[in-house]
Amino acid sequence: MPRVPSDDGSVPSVRVSLARSGGTRRPCVRIPDDDVLNDRIESGTCETLSVAEGDLVRLVIDREESHARVVADARGRLFRGAFDDRRLARTAGEGRNRLTDWLDDRDRGPGDVVVLDVVVPGEQYGLRVPGERTVYDAHRGPRSSLADIARDVDG
Repeated sequence: MPRVPSDDGSVPSVRVSLARSGGTRRPCVRIPDDDVLNDRIESGTCETLSVAEGDLVRLVIDREESHARVVADARGRLFRGAFDDRRLARTAGEGRNRLTDWLDDRDRGPGDVVVLDVVVPGEQYGLRVPGERTVYDAHRGPRSSLADIARDVDG
């Protein structure tokens, strides 16, 4: 499995803001619109984030991989949480929300900025505090047919 640092030219990064969404008091990560992304890319050649509402992606926080679902509100797409498995991410269930834990540990809240790294477009992303460097284990998920079977088994 290839390892790639966050400051490598092959890892596009975009600064994203933290916000509140809906009735929750917990911060969430606002995903920029694809048409704004080109102006905010810090490195790399990725033109879009390749995520849509309802997508389940792998989200790496502090070198730990979790799963997040892309949701939308009236102002656009966002991540409300990161969970240990796809089922918990899909339902935002009883599991521990790794995203809010990380934001609390870093004393980050609505109005603050974090960096979203595009490790594998459409599949794997990373979050870090601006100025921090990390290393990702970049790997593609199973072929879509296998992913569909796993999704059916997973619930």
